[in-house]
Amino acid sequence: MGFGWFSIVRLGLVQAAIGAVVMLATSLLNRVMVVEYGMAAAVPAGLVALHYAVQLARPVWGHGSDRGHARTPWIIGGVAVLGLGAMLAVLALPLAPLPANFLLLLGFVLIGAGVGAAGTSLLALLAAGVAPQRRAAAAAVTWIMMVMGIVISAGTAGAMLDPFSWGRLVQVSGSIALAALVLTVAATFRLERGVRAAAPEPEHQTSLAEALRAVFAETAARRFTVFVFLSMLAYSMQDLILEPFAGIVFGMTPAQSTSLSAVQHSGVLLGMIIAGVGGSAFAGRAAGELRGWIAAGCVGSALALAGLAVGAGVGPGWPLAANIGALGFANGVFAVSAIGAMMSLAGSGSGADTGVRMGVWGAAQGIAFGLGGLAGAVGVDLARHAESDGRAFQTIFAVEAMLFMAAAVMAARIAARGGAMTLREAEA
Repeated sequence: MGFGWFSIVRLGLVQAAIGAVVMLATSLLNRVMVVEYGMAAAVPAGLVALHYAVQLARPVWGHGSDRGHARTPWIIGGVAVLGLGAMLAVLALPLAPLPANFLLLLGFVLIGAGVGAAGTSLLALLAAGVAPQRRAAAAAVTWIMMVMGIVISAGTAGAMLDPFSWGRLVQVSGSIALAALVLTVAATFRLERGVRAAAPEPEHQTSLAEALRAVFAETAARRFTVFVFLSMLAYSMQDLILEPFAGIVFGMTPAQSTSLSAVQHSGVLLGMIIAGVGGSAFAGRAAGELRGWIAAGCVGSALALAGLAVGAGVGPGWPLAANIGALGFANGVFAVSAIGAMMSLAGSGSGADTGVRMGVWGAAQGIAFGLGGLAGAVGVDLARHAESDGRAFQTIFAVEAMLFMAAAVMAARIAARGGAMTLREAEA
């Protein structure tokens, strides 16, 4: 028996909990380290990159949940480790440099491990428990709820941290981490029983190396891994440069450039909703046929980035807010369709290696996110030394657009007949 909509929403609550705690590490602590504690901006940037690097071990955690025939302990344990890591990072802030650096490193290693273990197992559970015709909408629901979790926790933390103090930061962070864990335990209570009962018992337990070899022996899996890396690299390159771009090229104030982030995220949510509904309602006989939606999102993102490249040359007068809103919309269409496709490909296997498949693609995504943000920021810095500010941003946006177009070509090769996301058809 597969998951109904209520069960999908429950897993969406877990995604919201994960997003809420990740917000503490990658957004709130980033600002606190630099502004309130006077650290170099490279410190939080390096720690965020470290938490992505740790997620290279996602296949290990996915394989563990495969062998244990239960995802729920890995999800709950991952959220607990994630919260512990966030609290260690907060507790490190007022300490002397040596113990502070040790605790920060340990904290962000645990953050990466918690996100990887919980996120991989959650996606594997969705892939195993959601019927093919619901996977696109399920991906949309869970990711929209994750964004909502980030927004709610950010707003709550912002209100409760005024006026700022380290003690108040400990209280707020601890409350969010504890609430996330309690919500995860409640949302996953007895959720997996039907899926676990329906899953066939494997003939024998495979090792991680055997499982990885089996995954990469499939042309579809190899192609999809390259696609995930390429598309997520393009997706993440603008993360750290959009607001500086608005300030440097368009002369916007911090408040004005920050408002563009709201426009972008509104576009992302709208794109996710439309792709989630459309990918389920109009995919035809095979509701996992998401190739067209993925390609449309990639091409739309490339066109929006090409528009930003033009805007970098035009400067003030270019409809920047509309351009960024269009980028967010295309990104949302791409992201939720790609996640739905990931679930379809993982769910079309034997069922005994779903976690490993999700782990491989999650690792590719983590590497791409870490490299993408770094490459975008460093690329702009280097280009600004060689040419004008506008041309520097034009160069990076053009590279991103080309990466998205390459990802669109890869998406067209993921499946053979009609875009159906099944391994057998992808091998044809």
